[in-house]
Amino acid sequence: MIIEEIMATDVTTLTETDTILTAVKLIKEKRIRHIPIVDEHSSLVGLVSDRDIREATPSIFRTEEFKGDLQKPVGMIMKTNVITAHPLDFVEEAASVFYENHISCLPIVKENRLVGIITGTDLLHCYVEMTGAHQPGSQLEVKVPNKAGMLHDVSGILKKRKANILSVLIYPYKDDEAHKVLVLRVQTMNPFMVVEDLKNEGYTVLWPSLPGASS
Repeated sequence: MIIEEIMATDVTTLTETDTILTAVKLIKEKRIRHIPIVDEHSSLVGLVSDRDIREATPSIFRTEEFKGDLQKPVGMIMKTNVITAHPLDFVEEAASVFYENHISCLPIVKENRLVGIITGTDLLHCYVEMTGAHQPGSQLEVKVPNKAGMLHDVSGILKKRKANILSVLIYPYKDDEAHKVLVLRVQTMNPFMVVEDLKNEGYTVLWPSLPGASS
């Protein structure tokens, strides 16, 4: 999946000369946490977060004393070293950027123009859809040898039970490079017949365990 498929394109923006007060109002009215700052060509020049605004906003006990601060340009508090992505970048790559850089939003730029934005919430929604976690079904975790053809073999066993696979994930099995774990979301509420079939074929099913089976 590419970023273009999940990014928001109706992006609320400001310019460097807009006031901090304007940013405060937008954050509240739009219920957003980030405001990209653009120039007259819609090129991204900075980013302001709700945290930046909180830090720049006077205490409620000293509003009158420092109310002039709210009239200062938002360019004074914006971050300029903004990490961006392209609409055709993969969502998985974007998730890695979020993880490695500890950020909560990613402006999307094409031909030097801001065309969209994605947030951590967007990625979470995407993850839920990609894994099928929002659909009725059951999860299977199967330990398999780390070699070609294992997904084909396991899915063949599920096919015999007419169990439709909603999604597949693969991750390492502990520190054992010789094995992987297949995580399959299956469209059935009773997976135990499939579990029994997998065990009869010699596979180790990590989840779920058959009733009465030893751990």
